Amino acid sequence: MIKPISAPLRPAAFVTALLKGIFVAALSIVVLHPAKAEAADRAQIKAFLEVTGFDVALDSIAQSAGDAPKILGADAGDFGLEWERLTAEVFDTNKMQATALDILEETLSSDALFFAAEFYASDLGQRLVEVENASHMNEDGAGTVEAGERIVSKLVAEGDPRVTLYRDMNVAIGGTETAIRAVQEIQFRFLMAASAAGVIDMQVDADGLRALMKAQEGEMRRQMAASSLAQSAYIYRDFTTDEVAAYVKALENPLMQEVYELLNAIQYEIQANRFEELAHRMRDLQPVQEL
Repeated sequence: MIKPISAPLRPAAFVTALLKGIFVAALSIVVLHPAKAEAADRAQIKAFLEVTGFDVALDSIAQSAGDAPKILGADAGDFGLEWERLTAEVFDTNKMQATALDILEETLSSDALFFAAEFYASDLGQRLVEVENASHMNEDGAGTVEAGERIVSKLVAEGDPRVTLYRDMNVAIGGTETAIRAVQEIQFRFLMAASAAGVIDMQVDADGLRALMKAQEGEMRRQMAASSLAQSAYIYRDFTTDEVAAYVKALENPLMQEVYELLNAIQYEIQANRFEELAHRMRDLQPVQEL
């Protein structure tokens, strides 16, 4: 068991991990409600996940596990190979994919599935999926943001309309406010689970933890908005203004909105659930002793 510690809140680390993906939104009760239209079948949904790249986004959730010890004031290296074994078990990509399929099979309408699949199967869509998949698996989040910030500065100086389009894109896929609520919920559930497991001594109760998060919202909002814009500028740097505009138009379609609302909710529910499980399992880890 890890020696109990007082865990400071470090939302910036969560922001870096959670914003690696393009799917950014809050947890939503919509995952509990069956779609009104005819539901898509499992085979269609599995193909849909592949053509849209959401399967890669789900797999990338496992990368965020590396930040968990830092949030608690420890380091993954403290646990040696045991940490790798544990995270491989908790963040089993096959199980996460199966969970997503189970939920989508009950909630995603055929109309929404076919609209999104048709767009992402197009030449433009496949190019977008290629760069988005690469961004999901990119572990150098800080480097991407720095490069993106340089691109944004250049675009602003030139009066390039893509800056506005990138902001519109962020709104279409969830927006900063809903992203904040998602990060806070994952962070809250993780820290509360770690406290309940005796992994940390948080020294605040649930209400106190919520209050601390609320106090940090302003800085988190600024970080998220800037990070989202910079990452979009970097990811879509090789796309023309017309192509980015076409993407934003597709994202704003009500059917695509249905798709993203579901995918966002599923991704973050899975991530929160896995972080809770990780917190419970961490109490059995033994730090590596130096010889």
